[in-house]
Amino acid sequence: MRVLLINTSERIGGAAVSCGRLMEALKDNGIKAKMLVRDKQTEKITVVPLPYSWKLLWYFLWERIRIWQTNGFHRKNLFKVDIANAGYDITNLPEFQQADIIHLHWINQGMLSLKGIKKILDSGKPIVWTMHDMWPCTGICHHARDCEGYLHECGNCPYLLKPSKHDLSYNVYKKKKQYLGERLISYVTCSEWMERQARKSALLQGQQIVSIPNPINTSVFRPTNKLDSRQRCGLPKNMKLILFGSVKITDKRKGVLYFIDSCKLLAEQHPELKEQIGVVVLGNRSDYLENQLPFKVFPQEFLMDEHKIADLYNSVDLYATPSLEENLPNTIMEAMACGVPCVGFNVGGIPEMIDHLHNGYVAEYKSTEDFTNGIYWLLQAPDYERMSAEAVRKVQTHYSSRVIAKRYIQVYNKLLGTYE
Repeated sequence: MRVLLINTSERIGGAAVSCGRLMEALKDNGIKAKMLVRDKQTEKITVVPLPYSWKLLWYFLWERIRIWQTNGFHRKNLFKVDIANAGYDITNLPEFQQADIIHLHWINQGMLSLKGIKKILDSGKPIVWTMHDMWPCTGICHHARDCEGYLHECGNCPYLLKPSKHDLSYNVYKKKKQYLGERLISYVTCSEWMERQARKSALLQGQQIVSIPNPINTSVFRPTNKLDSRQRCGLPKNMKLILFGSVKITDKRKGVLYFIDSCKLLAEQHPELKEQIGVVVLGNRSDYLENQLPFKVFPQEFLMDEHKIADLYNSVDLYATPSLEENLPNTIMEAMACGVPCVGFNVGGIPEMIDHLHNGYVAEYKSTEDFTNGIYWLLQAPDYERMSAEAVRKVQTHYSSRVIAKRYIQVYNKLLGTYE
């Protein structure tokens, strides 16, 4: 069986990381898997970049220009929506023609257009589409938040400056219905929460939808000696360390303001902890928090080496993720695999990963007070070692590469049987 996995980037973003991990997991289980990307960041021979052309840049720019133009030439939410009006035709590539299964992942920002996806469907090859966010079941947004327009036909989009009944979201929704509706696509959601959202969308009525989590390599992400890890990472051995991370630390969607407020509240309620706690910050602009927190801050540059990332997780006592929009975050999975309890808001797929008071803490959504309680409770928990072990057990049971690869292979086999 030959599977072609398609994602805009090879390594940047959670979807890219998950797609790459799935490719390796499939290969380890006897599947001939390749990954087709626009942006290649490594030398892996099984990752194939699109043929270089000025058109790739133009596809990206043309989509942004149309969104910018439609939104009154304003930059607000410019990268929070996608319309897929331009993209590369992959159907003539040898990798596409040789594949038995076409597996779409995050294909936005000029990678594929709606017409391009229709052409993939017209080829007759079985299609799997893993939903790393809500875009496949909405008009233009990646996270609908409180909006329920996608349940019917979109329109009056809250991401647009001048929403109307027949606005950009309505028009793109109609095109998705025209090009993709009633065509056989096997949709996979990374969380049960996302599956519930997808099933409600009028775009996906009658489609096959199943929930399969992202995979993780538990031979890389596993518990190691904390003191040794701290020495390798240059971190102090005598402090309680909290990890906060994001691709871009200043991204408000990842809850940086809630994290700042929670740290301030923790120091106010427990001043004795000011000298005992340190905060490790991982991601671009990691120095942003150095003067924002009442605790010592240890900024770390954005890492791509998984072994170094695992070392960093093993260095800390707690991973804090006050994200406001999430599907099934890789970071929580990675931390738990290394035996690090996590605290996160009750949003998206997070409560499916963190079992409240069992292997971590699920805080009330957007409650600084409860998030602070979670940090303090985990740092002071007398049964910390038990929680750490339970976190590892949860990942090995539910998210290991071997487990997830087998579930995807079942989906592929079912599809191939349908098309034969």
